[in-house]
Amino acid sequence: MRWVYVEELKKHVGEEVELRGWVRRKRSSGKIAFIDFRDGTGFVQVVVEKSTIGNEHFSNADKLRLESSVIIRGKVREDERAPGGVEVLATEVHPVQIPQEDFPIQKPDHSIDYLMEHRHLWLRSKRQFHIMRIRDAVIKAIRQFYWERNFVQIDTPIFTGAIGETAGNLFEVDYFDYGKVYLTQTGQLYLEAACMAFGKVYNLGPTFRAEKSKTRRHLIEFWMNEAEVAYYEHEDNMRLQEDLVYYIVQYVLQHAYDDLIAIGRDVSKLEKVQKPFPRMTYTEAVKFLQSQGFDIKWGDDFGGDEETVLAKQFDSPVFITHYPRGAKAFYMQPDPTNPEVVLCDDLLAPEGYGEIIGASQRIHDYDLLVERLKENNLPVEKYDWYLDLRKFGSVPHSGFGLGVERTIAWIAGLEHIREAIPFARTLYRVHP
Repeated sequence: MRWVYVEELKKHVGEEVELRGWVRRKRSSGKIAFIDFRDGTGFVQVVVEKSTIGNEHFSNADKLRLESSVIIRGKVREDERAPGGVEVLATEVHPVQIPQEDFPIQKPDHSIDYLMEHRHLWLRSKRQFHIMRIRDAVIKAIRQFYWERNFVQIDTPIFTGAIGETAGNLFEVDYFDYGKVYLTQTGQLYLEAACMAFGKVYNLGPTFRAEKSKTRRHLIEFWMNEAEVAYYEHEDNMRLQEDLVYYIVQYVLQHAYDDLIAIGRDVSKLEKVQKPFPRMTYTEAVKFLQSQGFDIKWGDDFGGDEETVLAKQFDSPVFITHYPRGAKAFYMQPDPTNPEVVLCDDLLAPEGYGEIIGASQRIHDYDLLVERLKENNLPVEKYDWYLDLRKFGSVPHSGFGLGVERTIAWIAGLEHIREAIPFARTLYRVHP
């Protein structure tokens, strides 16, 4: 008898198959039992009839508890009422392990703290199953996007001696005799080196920000997709970001549509995402916010409330460009027509999900970069290798970083970013 996964059952209607998985739920009326079965690829109802299966196997089924591991053999039959269009009529039930105590997650009203404390078990729930499948689709879309465009993947280091953003939110680590190093905030600086070797590069991996933030948009450890392209200027960079985000949305709609529906996502909002994305300069955004009653002046940064109001005007993500030089990182190229602003953009997701991309054209002039390092009180000697890139064949180049979990939270319509990653690291949580 062939072992098949739930996701394959439609191909085996009328056949005898073997399933290996777990009991999600069970109900029995004495002579018939219904097992809500899962195996990591999907869910299916297994019907266990005493008259068909015999006393021994019916007794085995009767002993099963929530989250028992079990091997079930049976016949696949069509059932239009079933979520997957099929069910399985059991002929054999073989318990693998039956828990000796109640599964900790059974009530519909557990607190979020309780669920996060039991995240290792909460992942088995139907909602979390579908969210993780959406995450998987987002990551597949990112990789495929770059593969189709012949980018080279560059795995950037986790330990770094150079600060990519600001020193105030770094995790310090003692690194043998070297002294202090940091958990990476970004792989950007290393991608800049790589793009001078390979032209078009990207990475995908974890990053760390020691920010004491408790908002629904922040994680301490999160995944970033970054890209860097030699000879790309500001406009080229924005087109690449636009193409990537649109590609991700379309890929998820095509490959994880059922998962979106299963968690109650209003997919019509995703279907409205179209290119080209709307644009506003920072200056235009400030004027708009002032007209909406916000107490904000030119030079101030935008918070979550401001970003939400800006993005809610549009169905698609919106670019906010040309931020003040003093509000952005040292490596961003000043606008030659107005050196008080830089050639950068933040991409804000609709529906109040905030910034999902930060991007800029990078400074490619050696003297200007040294000047900016000093302006930001950064140790020039720590950036010797980064400055070397401006000594040997320097060219205009641009790049960006996309927050994977923020993108997932928007696409899935999640209330909090902690559900967008398998094991969230937040201000007060490192367990499990």
